[in-house]
Amino acid sequence: MKIKVGFGFDVHQMQEGHPFILGGTPIDHHAGAFGHSDADVLVHAICDAILGAANLEDIGYHFPNTDPKWKGISSLVLLKECIRLLHEKQFQLGNIDAMLCLEAPKIKPYIPSMKKNIAEVTGLDEDDISIKATTNETMGFVGRQEGVVAYAVCLIEKINVPS
Repeated sequence: MKIKVGFGFDVHQMQEGHPFILGGTPIDHHAGAFGHSDADVLVHAICDAILGAANLEDIGYHFPNTDPKWKGISSLVLLKECIRLLHEKQFQLGNIDAMLCLEAPKIKPYIPSMKKNIAEVTGLDEDDISIKATTNETMGFVGRQEGVVAYAVCLIEKINVPS
């Protein structure tokens, strides 16, 4: 059995009055992440972990912010495409472990919804998706609530194809 590990990272600016989406879930907050798509840093980090594990470039390669096709799109659509590319290379996703870094708001109440959304798109059991959060102890751009950061790792396994 062949297994690989991938690592993903994403960061977005926070903007007052902008919608805040994490893991495909709307977050109740006065500011939200800003970007070309819906700026879902969690899903973007997961996409990069999956693409990296399968040696498929990165999220910017597949979904460039210069392409109007991706403007305002749900990042769950991007994740679905990453899973398609993964399957095309005859790999399946084993699990995801992700970490969000932000000062506010507290996201614990939103984690079940995030896991559900990600599980529906990836085909994983919710138990195979870990989402955690931490603060930056008020230091740096995250501490000043100017941005949000996400990290993710994933495991992929080669799909057994009969010869």
